[in-house]
Amino acid sequence: MNEETTQTKFCKFCGSKIPYDAVICTACGRQVENLNYQQQAPQSMPNVIIHNANTNVNGMIAGRPKNKWVALILCVCLGFFGGHKFYEGKVGMGILYLFTCGLFTIGILVDFIMILLKPNPYYV
Repeated sequence: MNEETTQTKFCKFCGSKIPYDAVICTACGRQVENLNYQQQAPQSMPNVIIHNANTNVNGMIAGRPKNKWVALILCVCLGFFGGHKFYEGKVGMGILYLFTCGLFTIGILVDFIMILLKPNPYYV
């Protein structure tokens, strides 16, 4: 086709010559005409379905709540025997504390400070 027989118009943004029925400028890519969905038949309109169901847990498993003050009292009274570790459900660490006298008392001091800084209730 010749350029004279094809109807053209000018882009209102960049001034390039574009086909008359163009909705988007072929030179700058901007929209030059409004889309008129009212002129189209209802069957040709897009049917958009949005399904937002987020079941992602990212591997996080919620623990059981434990009372900070109970754990602190167990740490002070039964720390050498690992009482606070058994309360938290950490049986392996409780047995280690049992055989090492609370990790030679240093473990008890560290746990006392850590439990003191935890919120109430905390989750293990």
